[in-house]
Amino acid sequence: MRVIEVAGDALKVAERPLPVPNAGQVLLKVAAVGVNRPDLMQRHGLYPPPAGASDILGLEIAGTVQALGDGVVDLQVGDSVCALVTGGGYADYCLASACLCLPIPEGLSLVQAAALPETFFTVWSNLFDRAKLVAGETLLVHGGTSGIGTAAIQLAKAFGAKVFVTAGSDDKCAFCLQLGADAAINYHQYDFVEEISLLTENKGVDVILDMIGGDYFPRNLKCLAVEGRLLQIAVQNGVKAEINLLPLLLKRVTLTGSTLRSRSDAVKADIARSLRREVWPLLASGQIKPIIHATFPLEQAAAAHELMASSQHIGKIVLQV
Repeated sequence: MRVIEVAGDALKVAERPLPVPNAGQVLLKVAAVGVNRPDLMQRHGLYPPPAGASDILGLEIAGTVQALGDGVVDLQVGDSVCALVTGGGYADYCLASACLCLPIPEGLSLVQAAALPETFFTVWSNLFDRAKLVAGETLLVHGGTSGIGTAAIQLAKAFGAKVFVTAGSDDKCAFCLQLGADAAINYHQYDFVEEISLLTENKGVDVILDMIGGDYFPRNLKCLAVEGRLLQIAVQNGVKAEINLLPLLLKRVTLTGSTLRSRSDAVKADIARSLRREVWPLLASGQIKPIIHATFPLEQAAAAHELMASSQHIGKIVLQV
């Protein structure tokens, strides 16, 4: 099968043997694979795969079941599914845990479905499992036009929250508003701390979903309401920050961080069940949808990475196999 391998700092097409599913796994013929920033990090040696995971990039795929490992009873050869994987997606075929495979939501293509797993697993796990976001609360999402951001806006609105976002241009802010955000802040033109204070009448927001880190951390604390929850899911501006701990105490802030890839299949399977029950009907009805900016052929993975690194995209970037 064809795969995309990391060669130094470059990506190249190579050939490898077809993988064989172990117990509890399925072999998928990949139709499309979502591109995510962790792929870029792994390519540059900053995000090594967990022990036992494939060294091939790609954390979310959609395709058809080609072979079943022992003990798989809920899937059949020929089924179309999307799946969260720990690696291996940039290839013609990929192994996936059967418990992390989800049906293609009605009305969605395989390309659209490939944009779902990593993004929606991450957003659901953080906003609803960890932060316990509920109707009537306020949410601030940094990077509103990222794949995570566009999913977070739609899910939070679907479950009754008020959503504020930051984005890097007026066009991106306008897109967020069209998607349902209640307010969008161009961080190149405005101080989001001041804007959040105005929008909330100095109360602050209940939940912040942040993938920026670095110097955003102390500013996020200023934006939080009493009993606010800060979710750190990435650190694009760096892993270190200097903060005043007093607001953490006075506001009774809950600070949590998480990554998805290294968590057990059992934990991720719980998220999958929640998504199938709570979110898949919203996708099937068209109430929410994956936002796809561009698709590239698998062999043009490097060009897809260049686009992602430029941050000029809105929504997801997908490779078609």
